[in-house]
Amino acid sequence: MFAAERRQLILEMVRANGAVSLRELARVVQTSEVTVRRDVRALEAEGLLDRRHGGAVLPGGFTRESGFPQKSHLATAEKTAIADLAAGLVEEGEAIVVGAGTTTQELARRLARVPGLTVVTNSLLVAQALAHANRVEVVMTGGTLRGSNYALVGSGAEQSLQGLRVSRAFLSGSGLTAERGLSTSNMLSASVDRALVQAAAEVVVLADHSKLGTDTMFQTVPTDVITRLVTDEPPAHDDRAATELQALADQGVQIAVAGAGPGTASSGGGDSVPARPPRRDVPLPGQRRTQLPGGGHPLRSAATLDPAAPERSARVADLRRR
Repeated sequence: MFAAERRQLILEMVRANGAVSLRELARVVQTSEVTVRRDVRALEAEGLLDRRHGGAVLPGGFTRESGFPQKSHLATAEKTAIADLAAGLVEEGEAIVVGAGTTTQELARRLARVPGLTVVTNSLLVAQALAHANRVEVVMTGGTLRGSNYALVGSGAEQSLQGLRVSRAFLSGSGLTAERGLSTSNMLSASVDRALVQAAAEVVVLADHSKLGTDTMFQTVPTDVITRLVTDEPPAHDDRAATELQALADQGVQIAVAGAGPGTASSGGGDSVPARPPRRDVPLPGQRRTQLPGGGHPLRSAATLDPAAPERSARVADLRRR
């Protein structure tokens, strides 16, 4: 197959599916991933698609949401590492909500080992991952099934969440920016995610680095409501993701960076950013952790990096004693 024919086929696949992994593209056009990566780079230069880690997507941030089959093949190693680290945040006997998504599905598989856990979810994939966990209670919302991501949406799902109160919400999305927070491409999904957030004292966002700096149509969680972000280490050349991480940390979001190498659960130690207090006076079912388990690698906020902060605190304490 000539390069022009190969690139045309790649473009047609991305347009049809919204997002396609490099592995799948290489299989269809019957060539190596190295060659496909070169083709994708050339198509991106023409503005015909956007590269993402491990695949290609439709150009621009405000595009339609890709379906589960396409998402499940993107950034699989990163999602596994993120899920490993996020699972360590959950205490025995807690009550939590878990939103829809391929990353939250990975999280659910690990939560099956947490005894006495109650998980409220609108995701059939999350429920399926926990279906055979002996000591985990799964509570499904009502609603209408959205087949592209196997999630329950609509007024039925939102009404079933009214009056609910849990310790934490674990959510994913299509994009995350410091300016706008977490967002998604579907209005119905965004509405249910907002209802999940309202039920939780803390909000934990799970997003791999390819979503950092990407903004999509419907905002789900504003930045000032996000307690913690669990993500993976951006590549050295990905300045956009690194800049977005620092901007999020400067706004008070606690950042935990998981390692994405084979068999790696986290990327080493680091100083902990103090977690933002819960958004409302809601008692947490379990004791809250201030240090991420598994050796999470948090970023420091601008306030933490200020060398004059201890001196100012000492002066304030002295004035109070007087």
